[in-house]
Amino acid sequence: MNISFRDLGLDDSVLNAVIAKGFEEPTPIQVLAIPRLLNGDANVIAKARTGTGKTAAYGLPLVQELKESREKPRALVLVPTRELALQVALEIESFKEGTYPRIITVYGGASIVEQLRNLKRGSEIVVGTPGRVIDHLERGSLNLETIEYFILDEADEMLNMGFIEDIETIFQKANPHSRVLMFSATMPKQILKIAADFMGEYEIVEEEASEEPLPLTEQFFWIVREEDKTEALVRLIDTADKFYGLVFCQTKADADAVAKELDERHYDAAALHGDIPQSQREKILSRFRAGKTRILVATDVAARGIDIEGITHVVNYSIPYDGPTYTHRIGRTGRAGAKGTALSFIRPNERRRIDYLRRHARGELQEGKIPSIEKVLSQKQDRLFTELKQQLSSIQADHAVNKAFTELAEELLQHHTNECLTIKESLHENLESSGAAHIFDAEIAIGESEESCATEHDPTLLLAAVLQLHYGTVLSASHYRNIKVPRTEGGSKKSTAENTLRLYIGRGRKDGTSKRSLAQFLSTLLSIPEHKVDRIELFDRFSLADLPAEAAHEALRLAKKRSDVPHIHIDVKSDTAPERASHSAGFGRKSSSRKAREGNRREAFLREKESRKKHPLTTGSAAAYKKRK
Repeated sequence: MNISFRDLGLDDSVLNAVIAKGFEEPTPIQVLAIPRLLNGDANVIAKARTGTGKTAAYGLPLVQELKESREKPRALVLVPTRELALQVALEIESFKEGTYPRIITVYGGASIVEQLRNLKRGSEIVVGTPGRVIDHLERGSLNLETIEYFILDEADEMLNMGFIEDIETIFQKANPHSRVLMFSATMPKQILKIAADFMGEYEIVEEEASEEPLPLTEQFFWIVREEDKTEALVRLIDTADKFYGLVFCQTKADADAVAKELDERHYDAAALHGDIPQSQREKILSRFRAGKTRILVATDVAARGIDIEGITHVVNYSIPYDGPTYTHRIGRTGRAGAKGTALSFIRPNERRRIDYLRRHARGELQEGKIPSIEKVLSQKQDRLFTELKQQLSSIQADHAVNKAFTELAEELLQHHTNECLTIKESLHENLESSGAAHIFDAEIAIGESEESCATEHDPTLLLAAVLQLHYGTVLSASHYRNIKVPRTEGGSKKSTAENTLRLYIGRGRKDGTSKRSLAQFLSTLLSIPEHKVDRIELFDRFSLADLPAEAAHEALRLAKKRSDVPHIHIDVKSDTAPERASHSAGFGRKSSSRKAREGNRREAFLREKESRKKHPLTTGSAAAYKKRK
């Protein structure tokens, strides 16, 4: 027998909110927690993973029980991060029908003046982070002496973040007779210690299926070189049906670079990391939650507490260092009965980590294949045409075709018809004035003009031209760059050194350069396709890239000749420059282990330092370029 929300004891107003939210059946943790909160006075420790509906497990009873206005708060919900505080408050707000209970948030990084004003107005539920809650307690702006409910959400996460002393301080200043509820994905000893010190008698409840795999999350990995990751991500986005996803990077710099390149390629993307001001973080999350931003590129720290419904994809742009982080990342999709996809980009030298990830996948981790440009365009075309047909059918069915467009279509067709008539009349006049010797040629010309008009100005071709004007760039292969297939370990080591050179270019991240903009710059400068600019690496003050040998020599020539071209020289540390001996004598071929560390930051720093010694600043240098800008 299935249990319904009504069976749990919720009243009609709350049930209406449940229906409006689209909830059909309660989750296991909701079945365990809601009746205990509505009946009796037991303290509860609930073991529940993120994404199992725990906010509703305590939020629904709070909304039902706290409908009367009071001068002081009646419930405190303590959470580890400001993002989770906003999310929890928004979720509880969605369960209300009337004015009460009033819900406010208090967290660090936001205006305390606004929070003081809200607390003074009064609220029944306060959702906050430990540090800012203590701040308000010390100011006297928050009083917990009469609260009826004390809820700790993500309790183990708060312990991991070092909030144990803050939690104890808050407990000491709260009503000792309040009901305490702790929600935690794990049950470490510190949780039980808090329970022993502050909770008195308590129950422990646990969802039965907490360790089941994630059957609705398909997990794949692609073997892809570091320099091809963004191109692979673009192809994933364009082959997905309405991509709405989180892209995880290890560093803030990577998150910024990936988001910037996606933005330059006209994707709705934003970066989220610890250096972004709180006010901006809230705007970014609000846009992502509303679906206005479809791609959020984030670090693990910044993404803590983000629990948004409907995420279709989680992408590990950089694979995590540990298994639990991988499990936590992919748990952001495949929720509430919806299917999701988790994809990890694995560099060729990271293959050994595949088995490690498989042990934490809680499902099958399969190797996938990066789609070709032809396949991407084919899928985009099919999807585009299907949507276009549906939209056209809808407009025609509703008789909603704008009169202005009808008149424009008629005018275009009439224009082409008149153009054809003018051509035919002119040819007939020539025929009448021609001698007998030219009659045959003139008749042929008339026939060809009629055939031409029928072909060039056919309504079908006219519509095709309009579609091409509107969608031509969307279905253009030039939007994509080639991806090289990484060679397998022990496979062929055939080098491309005989026809490419690796160049140092005096532009980097601090000049506002991205991989995309650098490829476009060199493509325009040297009149070569963008995909010919390969293996791009970005650093703060310079970049490295492979170019066809002929184009590379042209770039070297232009860097010396033109002031608008930054300093360029052959990267003497690269093994892809066979002619480097003639340019930089004394540099021998590096060992394979040294080549494997080519992207190391330490080596990049030494490379730049060495370059500055060998190539003092001139009018073509990076510093001079920045100064001119």
